[in-house]
Amino acid sequence: MPRIRAATIEEHHAMVWADLTEALRLLLLERDYDSITMGHIAAKAGLARNTLYNYASDKRTLVLRLAHRASRPLAEQVSAIARSRKPAADRMRAIVETILSASTNPAMRLMFLPNSSPLVAELPNGPENPFAALVAEVEDVVRDGITKGEFDGVDDVGLTVELLSGAMLAGIDRIRRDPDSLAATVRAAQEIVLASITRAHG
Repeated sequence: MPRIRAATIEEHHAMVWADLTEALRLLLLERDYDSITMGHIAAKAGLARNTLYNYASDKRTLVLRLAHRASRPLAEQVSAIARSRKPAADRMRAIVETILSASTNPAMRLMFLPNSSPLVAELPNGPENPFAALVAEVEDVVRDGITKGEFDGVDDVGLTVELLSGAMLAGIDRIRRDPDSLAATVRAAQEIVLASITRAHG
């Protein structure tokens, strides 16, 4: 039986998940995702391979569990913002800041590393995707803003949010390369997002 490294089982598991996140991050900086094996991950995390299989039966399952662990707190934060009674524009600014700030979380960064495209492709489409709830909440804020006259010029909410996610990904990549740019990147992203869903009346 593996030795417990913390005061409680829960703390021990949290430490192991943090080790697995860091191991996968380091491996993605060294090699392509498809070439990474469970053995590589176990070795990099300092775990016996049998211990790793207690956390996930295969690489895809491990990635999904890491994604769910990373996205759950963010989804809860975004949901609380989206469902508040503040103006839609204020909610959108807060959501942009929350998402970009969350990208500094090591588990979230896994999704945006240079070699992570196949990793992201492992995530399921539709409601089972751990990040689907985020998209749905943002779409609801946009629709609410349109209904209340704060936003206009949006013909296709889903497409608009999908395109804006590209700007957010660019912001996340900038922060990854230069962590000190977080505040400036948040401000720029907020301006871009709000300008894209607000048409000046003339």
